[in-house]
Amino acid sequence: MSRPPRRHVLIVGPGRLGLGIGAELLEGDATVRITYWGHAESAPDHPMFMTGAATYVGPGKVPSTHPDGVLITTPDGRIREAATLVAAAFRPPVPVLHTSGVLGPDPLAVLAERGDPVGSLHPLVSVANPVRDAHKLRGAWFGVEGDPGALELARFLVDALEGDLIRIDPGGKPLYHAAAVFASNYAVALLSVAERLMREAGVDPQSARESLTSLAAGAVQNVAAVGPVDALTGPICRGDAETVALHLGRLSGQDRPLYSVLARETLLLAIARGLAPDAAARLSDLLWELKA
Repeated sequence: MSRPPRRHVLIVGPGRLGLGIGAELLEGDATVRITYWGHAESAPDHPMFMTGAATYVGPGKVPSTHPDGVLITTPDGRIREAATLVAAAFRPPVPVLHTSGVLGPDPLAVLAERGDPVGSLHPLVSVANPVRDAHKLRGAWFGVEGDPGALELARFLVDALEGDLIRIDPGGKPLYHAAAVFASNYAVALLSVAERLMREAGVDPQSARESLTSLAAGAVQNVAAVGPVDALTGPICRGDAETVALHLGRLSGQDRPLYSVLARETLLLAIARGLAPDAAARLSDLLWELKA
């Protein structure tokens, strides 16, 4: 059986994410050919270019081959500029995706207006280093939205990465991205607060970090297994207003409001789990009294 022709993917913007995606696409996948197109100052010193696995085209030049699809991985503020370059360089139709987590199709308007299928493909992983972290993209979840032709390109790329798709409704990208921030960035911030409180309680920093990250990992695993309502544990789940009052009494001015906001959200989960109305009322009075 003959091998299907390789699909040529042009990646605009050889930054960390673009390099990571391209490298992982090329890893063991003979169906993809990668060309990078970007600014000279961001020309990467990456093994892909030293081995010839990928091609780099600098500014002032245009890739010589019409791509089968384009992936714009520039920062959000430069997507519109990149779309204009693509529109000037290639004839339509060419499916184009950007990788912004929060932006919809607006930055690709110049392409959509001439008939190119447009959309977005956002990986729910953090790629801080394009060599060390590229493997995180394999098997990852990707948020996608856009025109049918752009979604076909997204499906091809995600399948090549052995990942999973999350379909996002039109206009839903800000809420999707806010959800991702809650689950990742804010989880990091909360662990930072927890670590500081542990140290204030006299726990050495290494023990504080290791114990808290282990605790958090267990909580995440429980949510993955049974969902947030059934995974909930702790004093609010038990209706223990006395313990919550002790917490609030010892927390500093900057930590008490944060604790209270999170406790009120936790109380909703506890009520959904079946917390007795009288216990829920005591906790609610305590938490809303603090807000006032």
